[in-house]
Amino acid sequence: MRYLSSGESHGPQLTAIIEGVPAGLTLTAEMINQDLRIRQQGYGRGDRMKIESDQVQITSGVRHGVTLGSPITLVIKNKDNKNWGHVMAIEPIDEHDYEIKKVPRPGHADLVGAMKYGHRDLRNVLERSSARETAIRVAVGAVAKQILKALDIEVISHVLQIGKVSVTNYPTTISTIQAAIANSPVRCVDSDLSIQMCQHIDEAKQQGDSVGGIVQVLAENVPAGLGSYVQFDRKLDAKIAAAFMGVQSVKGVYFGDAMMASSHFGSEVHDQISYDQGFTRMSNHYGGFEGGMTNGMPVVVQAMIKPIPTLYQPLNSIHIDTKEVEESMIERSDSCVVPAAGVVLESVLAFELAKEILEEFQSNQMSSLIKAVKCHREAMRDF
Repeated sequence: MRYLSSGESHGPQLTAIIEGVPAGLTLTAEMINQDLRIRQQGYGRGDRMKIESDQVQITSGVRHGVTLGSPITLVIKNKDNKNWGHVMAIEPIDEHDYEIKKVPRPGHADLVGAMKYGHRDLRNVLERSSARETAIRVAVGAVAKQILKALDIEVISHVLQIGKVSVTNYPTTISTIQAAIANSPVRCVDSDLSIQMCQHIDEAKQQGDSVGGIVQVLAENVPAGLGSYVQFDRKLDAKIAAAFMGVQSVKGVYFGDAMMASSHFGSEVHDQISYDQGFTRMSNHYGGFEGGMTNGMPVVVQAMIKPIPTLYQPLNSIHIDTKEVEESMIERSDSCVVPAAGVVLESVLAFELAKEILEEFQSNQMSSLIKAVKCHREAMRDF
C-alpha cells in the first residue's frame, strides 16, 4: 500500500491517491470526515480553522460504499482559495500584482527550500511545506484506520506535554484514554492540567509567541511479528520513526519508556517474558517492539513537537535580495498545534501498521486479509 499527496496550502485543493487498499473494505466519506473534524479542533488553533470545514470527496476506487481494489482518490477543497485565487493562480500573472515574500522565518523550510529549488519568492516553498498538507494525510490515515478496525486494531493519541506543563500519570489503555480526553480541548487525560495547558497557550498567544509539546500515540491488539530483524530497513519501529519525522514540526521520536530506559540499569527496563495462553510481557517499557518487530504488546510512540515557526512578534531574519536584517514574514498561523499533531500522528501510525500488515499478508480482498491475520494470531498464540 502506498500513496502520494499533492496541493498547496492556499491552492484549490489537496489530493491523495492511495494504491493497494484491498477490495471489500467498507468506506464512506463520513468515516474520513470524522477524523478531519477532530484534526481541526484543539486549543490554540488559528483563524484558518474558522474558514475551513474540511470535507473529503472520494472520486475513485469506491463504489456503493465499498472499495474496489483500484486506486482511491481523495480530495479536500481549500475554501480559503477563493481569497487567494490571484496569488495562487496557475496561469502567468504580472509579478507587480501580488506581494512577493522575501524574508524567511527562522525554523521554517522557507530559506533552505528557496535555495534548493532556486525560488526568489518564498511563497513557492511555504505553500507546500505548510502543515495544511496534513489534512490530506489524516484522510489517508482514516482509510488505514478502517483496515485496522476490520482487524480489531485501534489507534489513539493524547497530549503528554504542552510547553512546561506535563502529565506524569496517565492511563495506558485506549478505552480509558478515550474517555479521559473526551472533554479536554487539548486532548489531555488530566482535567486540571488541561486547564493549565490552555493557560500556557494563552500566554504564548498574548506574547505573539508559539509553544510546542509531546504527544503519545498508541495502537492496541497489534499482532506479534510485524517487521523483521533480518535487515535494517525492514525494522518496523524504524519505519514508524521515519514516518513520524516526516510530519511537520516533529523533531524527536521515541518508543515506550526510552527516555527513562537510557538512564536505568537493564534489569530495570527489559520487559520480562511470561506465558498466559500465549507469550506476553510483564511490562511494556519498549513500546511493543523487540528487534524491530512487534511483540504483541501495545505499540506506544512519543513525538516531540517544536513550536510553530510563525511568530506574531517575529524574530529577525535576512532579506534574500538585499541581505539586510529585517523581521521575518508573518503568515496566519496557530499558537499551538500539539493536539492536532497527535491526530495527524494517529493517521501516520495507522497507515504504517496497515501497510506493514498488507506486506506481511498480501491480500487483494479484505475477507482474505482478515482470515490471514486470524491464522497468524493463532500461530503466534500457539507457539
